[in-house]
Amino acid sequence: MRPSGRAPNQMRDVTIERNVAQKAEGSCLVSFGNTKVLVTASVETSLPGWLRGKGQGWVTAEYGMLPRATGSRTRREATAGKQTGRTQEIQRLIGRSLRAVVDMQLLGENQVTVDCDVLEADGGTRTASITGAYVALADAIKWMDERKLTKGAALRDSVAAVSCGIYRGAPVLDLDYLEDVEAHTDANFVMTGSGKFVEIQGTAEQVPFSREELNSLMALAEQGIGDLTLMQQAALDA
Repeated sequence: MRPSGRAPNQMRDVTIERNVAQKAEGSCLVSFGNTKVLVTASVETSLPGWLRGKGQGWVTAEYGMLPRATGSRTRREATAGKQTGRTQEIQRLIGRSLRAVVDMQLLGENQVTVDCDVLEADGGTRTASITGAYVALADAIKWMDERKLTKGAALRDSVAAVSCGIYRGAPVLDLDYLEDVEAHTDANFVMTGSGKFVEIQGTAEQVPFSREELNSLMALAEQGIGDLTLMQQAALDA
């Protein structure tokens, strides 16, 4: 039995609320159960120096957790003067995931920066961030299209992410914090709406996992991301 009472292949309640930040070109509040992430997408008509004059755009991401996103207060990274390795790794993952579904040539010489701020953390903050980031990015690119800033349909596909793991000997979908700290295997899957893999991160914490268990986790991820893709589209159509 999972702590939440969910079935092994059952995700937490997922909500995606768009247009929550009026001044951003794209935004949403995404919730995976008690994990909540505010995502904003900002359009800039300037590029980093290494990209100028190349006739293409760029998509990048930043990630952070508010001090009381967790059970006890964590110090703001800005006060420490540097980001942690975890923060850097997650924001790079978000950026890679989004760039996988964007045609940089058609984006034009523009940059979209996606900010993912974790309001509450209960496991799966990176997967919730990626899932919400796509929605905010889609709205930002639509804003760009309406102003003739792009050179065509820059979004090639959708992208979403979900966690899976081996919890008490059983493969389960969408781990919350209680499961994550106890799971023998923890994996994050990033996939496109068309079913292609962008990234797979898998780690055995105590007991190594088998190929059969990996296949089971992959099947759960495909189901979960299929459901998330439908939710993303429903949010964008609303």
